[in-house]
Amino acid sequence: MDYLKPTIYRKNIYDINYKKLKKIGIKCLIFDLDNTLGLIKNRVCPKETKKLINKLKKEFIVIVCSNNTKKRLTPYTDELEIDGVSWSFKPSTRVLKKIQNKYNLEKQEMCIIGDQLVTDILSGKKYNIMTILVDPLGKKDLKITILNRVIENIILKKYKKNKIFERGNYYE
Repeated sequence: MDYLKPTIYRKNIYDINYKKLKKIGIKCLIFDLDNTLGLIKNRVCPKETKKLINKLKKEFIVIVCSNNTKKRLTPYTDELEIDGVSWSFKPSTRVLKKIQNKYNLEKQEMCIIGDQLVTDILSGKKYNIMTILVDPLGKKDLKITILNRVIENIILKKYKKNKIFERGNYYE
C-alpha cells in the first residue's frame, strides 16, 4: 500500500539535510528539473539553485534527470557544469542504471530528488534507491504532467485516509 511513500519528504531542495545524506553514504544526487530545481517558466537556472548546486558539487556527484527535452535541460546543465539526462522516461529505471554504471556507484549511494510521486519517486523505488519528494515549486505543470498529477492525487487521498503520507507533513 505504501510503495510510493518517499524515503524523505521535505518542502524543497533547500530544506534537505545534505550533511545527513553524506553521513549515511549517499554519493550521488539525481535531481528532477521542472518544479524541483526551477519553475517551468525559468529558462536559466535560478541564482539560489545555482548557489546550492555549486556547494553540493563539492561533496556529491550531482546530475539532472528530466523527462523533458535536451533543449530544456541544457541551459541548466551548462550553467551548473553538471551531467544531465533528457528524455529519461521516468518512471523507467534505465537512466538510473546508466548513472550507476557510469559513476561506478552502489544503489545505496544514490538518491533521486523530485516533485512527482509517479515519475521521480516511482523510478527510485523501482530501482531500490533512496527517494526524496519535495513540493512542486510552482502550480504550473507541463501538459503531460497534468495526467500524472491526477494519478498522484488519487494515491495521495488514499495515503492520507490510511495515515500513510500527507502533503505538508514533512519528515526525514
